[in-house]
Amino acid sequence: MTHRSLPAVAVLVVAVALTSGCGDGNRPTAAAVASSTPTTSPSPVVSPPPTGAPVAGSSSGPAAPVVPPAGDAPAVQEPTERRPASPPPVVLPRRPAGAPGAKQVVDAFRAAGLKVPNPRDLSVDCGPDGLGLGCSEIIATDAVTVYVFPDETSASDIAEIWSGQSYRRGAVVLNYLAARTPAADRLRYEKVLAGLG
Repeated sequence: MTHRSLPAVAVLVVAVALTSGCGDGNRPTAAAVASSTPTTSPSPVVSPPPTGAPVAGSSSGPAAPVVPPAGDAPAVQEPTERRPASPPPVVLPRRPAGAPGAKQVVDAFRAAGLKVPNPRDLSVDCGPDGLGLGCSEIIATDAVTVYVFPDETSASDIAEIWSGQSYRRGAVVLNYLAARTPAADRLRYEKVLAGLG
């Protein structure tokens, strides 16, 4: 050991002696201090009074009633209105006796060699939820649309409205508005219809 390290070693020995309790015998050690500290029980937790409840010592008058949450109240069930599962079917007026049906007219056009591509029964459109025309039957094709009415007066009224784009024979009206059928072909459809009645 050198003379330079002696003071450092001496300081180290003194520090160890002090921390190990070799000093004053009247001084308690850290373990003795920890064991001699009295233990106390935790103080009880005091919850605040409910909202609206009187506080002890206050002179604020009667307490407001405590209202239960809305979820605790029993639900009042309203009577359920019963509705039909689907609307009642539309009842269309019948075509007059002796008048050809729309399908019969289209079949006659086909038998005569006339074009009636893509035929569609649109009779439901006769009712109030459709066109509301009050007709009995409608069959549309890409060449001509055939309407059958319950009487000749209704058919005549509609033919007047569609003047220049229609032809009427009895209760049946041919409509060319959506088809753009050439005038020469229209005469052939009209001749077949005239031969049915």
